[in-house]
Amino acid sequence: MTTDAVYELPEPLSVLDVRLDADTVTTLRQHGNPSGPRIVVSHGSGLAVDLYFPFWSLLADDFDLMVYDLRNHGWNDVGAQRHHNIPTLIHDHDLILEAIDRDYGSKPTIGIFHSLTTLVALLSFSKLYAALVLFDPPLTKPGESQIELHDAAERAAAMIRKRGHRFKKREDYVQLLGIFPTFKRAVPGVHELMAQTTLRPSASGEEFELRCPREYEAQLMDYARSFFPLLDLDLLACPTKIIGADPTLPHAYLPTLDQRVASAMDYDFIPEATHFLQLEKPAECVAVTREFIARHGLS
Repeated sequence: MTTDAVYELPEPLSVLDVRLDADTVTTLRQHGNPSGPRIVVSHGSGLAVDLYFPFWSLLADDFDLMVYDLRNHGWNDVGAQRHHNIPTLIHDHDLILEAIDRDYGSKPTIGIFHSLTTLVALLSFSKLYAALVLFDPPLTKPGESQIELHDAAERAAAMIRKRGHRFKKREDYVQLLGIFPTFKRAVPGVHELMAQTTLRPSASGEEFELRCPREYEAQLMDYARSFFPLLDLDLLACPTKIIGADPTLPHAYLPTLDQRVASAMDYDFIPEATHFLQLEKPAECVAVTREFIARHGLS
């Protein structure tokens, strides 16, 4: 990062195209230290893994970083909307983990996920993780808190469908993010990085549009809320760290982690951080992550 808070994304050490189905490929990128412990990183719905560079770049000196975008996000082309759902993303995730193990060799692997995509890791059939770090997952106990989460997801999907999705210039999107409450706490440079990583030139070449179409993101939200009740933390097969938003702040997306769930987990929250905590307090998020990894002998 330069002194004027403009993030410059490095070239990957290597790339691997992973075929997910007959029509879909995701481009996995390797960054960091190939001789270090392996970390797999992905992102929240509607975003891109390169947007999390302020967070994962702080791990690059010591860890072998494998980063990837979900289908229809980031570096990937946009495919059929009917496949943009949680079961397909779980299938994709497991294929990606198998490809990493096959092409880069087997070694202990730590998964780091955020928001709705924590569901993917929690519902995965893969047993390849040595540990998981989950940022602000939508975990609740049955009852009122689950109803609140379901209602919030319905409202979020409706708002996503109304979101602006085309812009004359990337700078127009940056200006919008500057006044949008959801991202007001982001560290300097994140708004510009978001425009760089979540917009692509339109087919006409005359404007920019969201890399993940808003209809796809809203559909994923509609699907995801059906999976909230299926999460059973008692079935976790590896050490898992939950890092949440500050529960005293108004939630910016979905309600923060139910405290009754948190009390039974290895849980921390980041003070003065919202749902987008890795973009707001990257150093603090990395510090908690490193402590967990070291405590389990994986650093």
